[in-house]
Formats: sequence, C-alpha cells, structure tokens
Amino acid sequence: MNWTAVGSISALVSVALGAFGAHALRSRLDERMLEVFEVGVRYQMFHALALVAVGFLAQTTARAHPAGWCFLVGTLFFSGSLYGLSLTGAKFFGPITPIGGLLFIVGWALTTRAALSM
Repeated sequence: MNWTAVGSISALVSVALGAFGAHALRSRLDERMLEVFEVGVRYQMFHALALVAVGFLAQTTARAHPAGWCFLVGTLFFSGSLYGLSLTGAKFFGPITPIGGLLFIVGWALTTRAALSM
C-alpha cells in the first residue's frame, strides 16, 4: 500500500470537508453538531499526516504497514462516525467513535515499534 498517497488523499478530503463545514454547514447545524463535525475533520487531518509519515517509514521497514491500516480504518471509524452523527443526528454512530480512537492509539504504538526497529 502506498501510505503516502493514501495520507495525501485523506488530507485533501479533510481540507475539503473543513471548508464544507465552515461554509455550507455553519447555517445548517447547531453549534454542538458543528463542533462534532470539526473534531472529525481535525482528527482526520492529524492521521492523514500520520499516514504520510508511515509511508516514509514503510520504505525502511515493513513493520510500518500495520500502523497504516490502523490509521486508515481508525479515520473511517472515528471521523466517519462523527461526520455521520453531526449530519444525521443518528445516535448509532456514537459507539463507533471509540473504536476508531482505539485504532488510533494502536496505530501510534505500532508506529513507535516500527520506528524503533529501524
């Protein structure tokens, strides 16, 4: 997997969603739901940059790949569930968010392991 490309695409989507939230959603969502949406955007960008770093790390050690998968799936679960919750109000998205957060934590631990194995 080309993690640098995946991270770059995720960063692109994060910027686009951030602009969408700032302009199109400001008048449509209440303040709390707009804040929830923005947390999703923020964490997506953090982990998009982490994926770019994993891409460079993966050039040196194959141990970086599991971290990339954790960051990718974590973004889908964490940020995706926050986008779904804020845009639809559907409460079933709520329990998905912590799974994404856990995947982020595991991803950082795996990134550390990969970095230390170089």
